[in-house]
Amino acid sequence: QVQLLESGGGFVQSGGSLRLFCTASGRTTFSNYAMGWFRPAPGKEREFVSATTWSRGSIYTADSVKGRFTISRDNAINTVFLQMSSLKPEDTAVYYCAAGTRVGVSFASALSYDYWGQGTQVTVSS
Repeated sequence: QVQLLESGGGFVQSGGSLRLFCTASGRTTFSNYAMGWFRPAPGKEREFVSATTWSRGSIYTADSVKGRFTISRDNAINTVFLQMSSLKPEDTAVYYCAAGTRVGVSFASALSYDYWGQGTQVTVSS
């Protein structure tokens, strides 16, 4: 079992930046887990934002945020980050961290992940 804890959300003006954190804990082998970031979107419970693997470091980012959001990881502290820059009001959402062992090529599907954090609120004002 793995437990996920997000932090770093808050209020920011459009064009500003925020950095989200997701730390994994529990009696698990963390290198086996892919990590992803999702947010609610119209018509979808969870919309894919970005994902990475612990062991190989493969990175995937949605077109809607590419060039503005950057995912990274720090294996020493079992943490994945989402650096958000040039934020827009439409980025306002609760951002959720997810972990999975059988993600594979389905990294953009919320159904591919086994564990979820509680979410952290990001609000971008104009």
